[in-house]
Amino acid sequence: MSKNLIFTANKPFGISCNKFLLQIKKKYGVKKAGYSGTLDVNANGVLIIAFGQYTKLFRFLKKTPKKYTAVLWLGAKSDTLDAELIESIQELEPFDLNHLRQMASKLMGTIKYTPPKFSAKRVNGKRAYDLARAGKEFELKEITTEVFALEIKNYEHPFVTFEAQVSEGGYIRSLSAMLAASLGVDGCLKSLQRESEGEFKYENEKPLLVTDFLDLEENTYEGDKEDLLLGRVLQKERFKKSDFGEYFTITDNFLSVIKIDQNGVDYILNKIEI
Repeated sequence: MSKNLIFTANKPFGISCNKFLLQIKKKYGVKKAGYSGTLDVNANGVLIIAFGQYTKLFRFLKKTPKKYTAVLWLGAKSDTLDAELIESIQELEPFDLNHLRQMASKLMGTIKYTPPKFSAKRVNGKRAYDLARAGKEFELKEITTEVFALEIKNYEHPFVTFEAQVSEGGYIRSLSAMLAASLGVDGCLKSLQRESEGEFKYENEKPLLVTDFLDLEENTYEGDKEDLLLGRVLQKERFKKSDFGEYFTITDNFLSVIKIDQNGVDYILNKIEI
């Protein structure tokens, strides 16, 4: 097996991404591995896994939008915004389905909100969920999420099944709580499954061709290929495309990521074996 590999795995419910990654590393007998797009312990679905040098490419991948299927429990109150720590359950009269859909449509577009305190956000170097479980007082900064789609798929009171497509870093727990709040009630997630991350879907851990998933334009270096292989200073005039921007380029069996701007050409990454 190549030292560099990228594929999608299906993280099960009830396990953290870190523990799941340990299982993956043991399964494939690798030491250097990473994942992109943290999933909550109480969520399952697509997780992008990379081995070796490919772990450096996560920020250049086509990972948006992220698509989820979620079940919102109307009337259930939980500080975690999921079914882990339910404090109370309020009995409610059923809502009109058309009203539900109308409220969901109002959450589409750009929304601003505070992430859940039980999240992996860092506060002074510590995870927010660790601080929350310890009963510490802290505040999280407001974030912005783009909601590309939000569709009610089924409603069996008090459970609302919906599909959402959001930008990277979006919290479906917060989105579901906002939907419940728009109805004037508490609500939390009963279940959450990530169906896809941009171009990434679950395909039984099939190895993927990484260049098919880079959110970068390919460029061609028309100078001496040894310049790239040896990490020499590059001239933008020797690239087929000299417009400012970030590109990937292939030389022999190696991939490089470069940036062209008013100062010339800079290496972002170099000599990643493909």
